[in-house]
Amino acid sequence: METISAKELDWYIGRRGYLLIDLRTREEFMKEHIRGAVNAPDGEKGEMHTCLDGHIGDTLILYCDRGAKSLSVARELEEKGWRTKSVVGGLRAYRGRNLIT
Repeated sequence: METISAKELDWYIGRRGYLLIDLRTREEFMKEHIRGAVNAPDGEKGEMHTCLDGHIGDTLILYCDRGAKSLSVARELEEKGWRTKSVVGGLRAYRGRNLIT
């Protein structure tokens, strides 16, 4: 499992082969999120399964509010065979051009 800085995140957004997953609650996601992200609150199994449909082979980029949850979920997904990257500092650290509020 790899970590990336919030500053590096803009490079991945919209590129083929990467799926951006927001692990915050639906309410938080609706208030603000990063362009192109899908929402899987707290990495819930059902929500995560729906997000991953059609993305076999893609690298999953996970973020949460501060980075702890995304790190944990990324580890779990790596154990299941997925390639993952976790955003250090989460959305609070992100100040890129793709923030939707």
